[in-house]
Amino acid sequence: MCGLTGILAPRDHRNGGLGRLVQKMTSTLSHRGPDAEGIWTEDAVGLGHRRLSIVDLSSAGAQPMHSACGRYVIAFNGEIYNHLDLRRELSVSGIEPEWRGHSDTETLLAGIAHWGIEQTLRQASGMFALALWDRKEQRLTLARDRMGEKPLYWGWAGTDLIFGSELKSLRAHPHCPSAVCPEALAEYLSLGYVPAPRSIHPGLYKLEPGCLLEVDATGLPAAAPPRPLRPGDSSGGLNIRRFWSLDSVIQAGAEQPLTDEASAVDMVEATLAAAVGRQMVADVPLGAFLSGGIDSSLIVALMQEQSRQPIQTYTVGFEAKEFDESPHAAAVAGHLGTTHTAIHVTEAEAREVIPLLAELYDEPFADSSQIPTHLVCRAARSGVTVALSGDAGDELFGGYNRHVFGPRLWNRIAPMPFALRRWIASAALALPEHAWDRLGQLHNAMRPSAGGISAMGQKVHRIAERLRHAQSVDALYRDIISVWPAPTPLLALEGSHSDGSSPEATVTDPLPPCLDADAAGRMMALDMRGYLPDDILCKVDRAAMGISLETRVPFLDPAVIALAARVPVEMKIRNGQGKWILRQVLYRHVPRGLIDRPKTGFAVPLASWLRGPLRGWAEDLLSPTALASDGLLNPQAIREVWTEHLSGRVDRSAQLWIILMFMAWRAGQAKSA
Repeated sequence: MCGLTGILAPRDHRNGGLGRLVQKMTSTLSHRGPDAEGIWTEDAVGLGHRRLSIVDLSSAGAQPMHSACGRYVIAFNGEIYNHLDLRRELSVSGIEPEWRGHSDTETLLAGIAHWGIEQTLRQASGMFALALWDRKEQRLTLARDRMGEKPLYWGWAGTDLIFGSELKSLRAHPHCPSAVCPEALAEYLSLGYVPAPRSIHPGLYKLEPGCLLEVDATGLPAAAPPRPLRPGDSSGGLNIRRFWSLDSVIQAGAEQPLTDEASAVDMVEATLAAAVGRQMVADVPLGAFLSGGIDSSLIVALMQEQSRQPIQTYTVGFEAKEFDESPHAAAVAGHLGTTHTAIHVTEAEAREVIPLLAELYDEPFADSSQIPTHLVCRAARSGVTVALSGDAGDELFGGYNRHVFGPRLWNRIAPMPFALRRWIASAALALPEHAWDRLGQLHNAMRPSAGGISAMGQKVHRIAERLRHAQSVDALYRDIISVWPAPTPLLALEGSHSDGSSPEATVTDPLPPCLDADAAGRMMALDMRGYLPDDILCKVDRAAMGISLETRVPFLDPAVIALAARVPVEMKIRNGQGKWILRQVLYRHVPRGLIDRPKTGFAVPLASWLRGPLRGWAEDLLSPTALASDGLLNPQAIREVWTEHLSGRVDRSAQLWIILMFMAWRAGQAKSA
């Protein structure tokens, strides 16, 4: 795991200036690669690399790396888990390079020299972001892995094309834009993250997962395109295309569905176990995160089954019992026989992470589970350099409540005329949340055997807001995942979107035809397209790489993704529960009693913190003067929400966290300017 950055300039930087600038950009990524730094320049191109040594710890794995033929130079971030298989395939093809070491980077270069970059990446199983310079064709290629595990930004600084693993490396260029993109801000306020292909800055973009960006140095445009480039687009000497398509995998899976449940469970176990085995290869200490939930427990069980020694597992515990998963994790670890470490932190210690978030995430990011995620990464880094996680199990196998209950809700409201839906929603919203809460308490008292309803007012209002807007199942999904479904009142200049696009839906590519009548499948696919790479994987990457920890995600092995596409929805969601098929696999390794419990998530008591120990910090960031300082936000609208939250009648912590993380990020940018 590493960090990369670089420049393609339309003209040379005189007196060695290119090398100095690339070195300056590279040094900002030292946390991603504390073991070594490499700089390479030639004419108008420069590549920089920071190395976290995982496979082949010798100097033979140093980067930027040249191909044996001398044509290609690469800066690579990630891991190719099947690279030894690729070496064998090269040998079968009659190619016998004189290998300098056993790094996956060297394997990639040999494959690219023989097969070309597109075919090589299609054959590669792994997570990666890379920059490849073709010295013969004078062409730069940027590429990002299938599902977006590794980040890669690119864009313009003056007339230079710049790129890197994090925005901070791009900002080291003296002409990097620092303004806020209004379209990106609107999307961020809605979702709590900036979805690809945009970044928070105009003229800087995220390369979308599964894509190649090719840049012909002889036809480099002088400025950024007016709109983000999408796969299939070109502009001057730039073109973007997909080397891998999630939609194609989903469609192909639907055309070959699994029908026998017993054999399907066997196939999921075998395929996931093989993926786990591939990802356990490392020349440094390796372990796993363990929350005690289905996904992480399954990954740990399959790891322990393939290990001769007890594997290292890590969790973090909290004071508040409703947020503490550590007893569940300890019970699973005890059953599986892992060497388990539980780090217990106080609420005060957890809050100490908050001042670090703006620097860690580098652009506004407001999933508050970023706090415990960083804490568990810190716990793991005390003993290992690589940690496997259970991320992506929810997206592939239907684990979120929206996958279970969203389709039910849509099936009930879809036959209603839209005007009737809006009327019902308005009537529900007219009754205050605290009044609904009292009705919920009355219901619980009258029907104690029903399990109880908590926070009824918040839930009713949330559903009513969705009813008021949703005209399709995709629109319902968008409303469900949005913290601010209609963010424009928060903006100082409502509706001002300079490129003419809608802030609520940058990417609206049609879904595969097989999902036309599958509401749950549509929601899972949309999660895999956006929420997974831009929220979940981003959260884990920054939390881990901020302390030089590599994380790996076995659920995102290409074979697992392809098999998940063949599993029909009735084997994923059954009897009001998601991940049915994963549960069947896990029950083979862990007793049901240790696993079957309500899904809790990875949360902190944010609502009470904002009314208590964080109130002064929040008040400073949400002061009318601070909110109005750069003319982007509407202070009056935001202050009303803050006052409402402080009253204690409603919980507005999720909405406020989005504003607070943006304001904290802006404050950090102002200090570093």
